[in-house]
Amino acid sequence: MNMPSHPAILRAALSADGRLLSADAPLLALQREAGADLGAPFAVPQLVAIARLAARLGVLVSRPVVAAAQRGDIDMWVRAKPESDKGVSLSVVDWRERPAAPLPPDDGRREADIAALADGWTWQIDTQLRFQMVLAGNGDSGTLPVSPPVPGTRFSAYFQLQADGDGDMAMLRGFAQRRAFRDQQAVLASDVARHFRLSAFPMFDHAGQLTGYRGTAFPLELAVAAPLADEAPLTLYPVEFGRRLDRSLRQPLGRIIANADTISAQLEGPLRPDYAGYATDIAAAGRHLMALVDDLADLQAIDRPDFSVVAEEVDLADLGRRAAGLLAVKALDRRITIVAPAPDARLLAIGEFRRILQILVNLIGNAVRYAPEGTQVRIATEWESGQARIAVIDQGAGVAPADRERIFEKFERLGRDDAGGSGLGLYISRRLARAMNGDIRIGGAPGEGARFILSLPVA
Repeated sequence: MNMPSHPAILRAALSADGRLLSADAPLLALQREAGADLGAPFAVPQLVAIARLAARLGVLVSRPVVAAAQRGDIDMWVRAKPESDKGVSLSVVDWRERPAAPLPPDDGRREADIAALADGWTWQIDTQLRFQMVLAGNGDSGTLPVSPPVPGTRFSAYFQLQADGDGDMAMLRGFAQRRAFRDQQAVLASDVARHFRLSAFPMFDHAGQLTGYRGTAFPLELAVAAPLADEAPLTLYPVEFGRRLDRSLRQPLGRIIANADTISAQLEGPLRPDYAGYATDIAAAGRHLMALVDDLADLQAIDRPDFSVVAEEVDLADLGRRAAGLLAVKALDRRITIVAPAPDARLLAIGEFRRILQILVNLIGNAVRYAPEGTQVRIATEWESGQARIAVIDQGAGVAPADRERIFEKFERLGRDDAGGSGLGLYISRRLARAMNGDIRIGGAPGEGARFILSLPVA
């Protein structure tokens, strides 16, 4: 069902005592549906409330409004501006009609998000991330920049998004979930010294399709520090995420890999060589997908606020030998030699056995994957300044000093476009190390190979 919309700005004027003096046709029709006309008190409660607020505060007020009409609900963005004669002028920037429908379960949450968007100047973008409009807001924070966005230009050409301390971007997460977001940090592309806090909510058409986002940009130079109430920790994953992941992905992938291995090994009888090769490729792809599923499961675990590890006495040298053994075949495929700690080497530390083994498998696996063929990967243990340390040292190009922190960010792969990993391994490994009161650092001179050092408390 197609419902009308009015992209042009609709206007109305109210007197100081609330009577409707003039109105464009759609607004006048709404007044008449309520049983009133020009010269009578304005009879649309939602618009009256905004007009009274603007008159009382003496400032421009902008708000989203949903009004009920006989043919359905009307979504509109209303600006109320007090005039010198004590009257109020109304401008409706966006008028969209839709069939009346019950509020979805999360509309209370959505309205709460919208209510928080009062500060700053207003922007609106479509699903292609192009600006559709910008409007001035209230007070100093609502003043438009000297060069505001031009409708039709790309959002990314005006704002550069900034990740938070965990490498997360609230706006991207909000877009992925089609939900409201807030507190996304950004800078102007033309002036990186200008910082803004972005918040917005999604807009949908009558068929439930996303049409864009509308929100505010608050200049952080005007922010005033104030005590904040403690908020409940954000949980990005439902409690059932791990079980659903296992049931929906890991189990089917396990069956695919097992069947592909059976076909590749020709256990059920001879097979054409090219078919056996296809089965080998399927098994390899399945194992790659299984590794990504494992990374997602680990990410779900470590990002939960109640994540914890077991503190137990472990032998880092023994764990280094175990990890080397697990990757020996993979290293042989690339003619790489893994030099593990000597059989009699021993270095006791405090941590969780399986998590340390997971970290070492990731570090050694990365070294085997990216080091030149025919080289050596060495695992060394040492004690230094009250810390037990185990290092994975390769003979590759190393990691540039400028990238030695960035490489630990979520989904960061330093520009690599191969299918070797998800960009989560080092992020997960460092989070695990820090959960055990340790850390992972990178050493080695550029061009002389990478040196990834896991440090943990000495037992």
